[in-house]
Amino acid sequence: QVQLVESGGGLVQSGSSLRLSCAASGFTFRYSLMKWVRQPPGKGLEWVATISSDGQTTLYTDSVQGRFTISRDNAKNLVFLQMNSLIPNDTATYYCEKNEGAGNPPSRGQGTQVTVSA
Repeated sequence: QVQLVESGGGLVQSGSSLRLSCAASGFTFRYSLMKWVRQPPGKGLEWVATISSDGQTTLYTDSVQGRFTISRDNAKNLVFLQMNSLIPNDTATYYCEKNEGAGNPPSRGQGTQVTVSA
């Protein structure tokens, strides 16, 4: 059974940094592409970043490019999101996500809340 557990969120001031972690279990992590997505208050889910299974390829949505860094530790089944220069628009619940194949909804954890005050 796939399990994803996010941690590391909090309440910070604008300009601060946070490092989110996601602990994965129940599947072969080292073969899986992983993503971070977020849901701002009152809005839908939005994709933030993707990392390939070997960690060599990363992609970011434009609004976080240059401020956020996605990484992974395949030996420990962890995926991270380093978030620097946080701004209030980054306020959201952040989820790590694993695709489950065509026609299936992705697996997500319970999320971790990030709140950035001005």
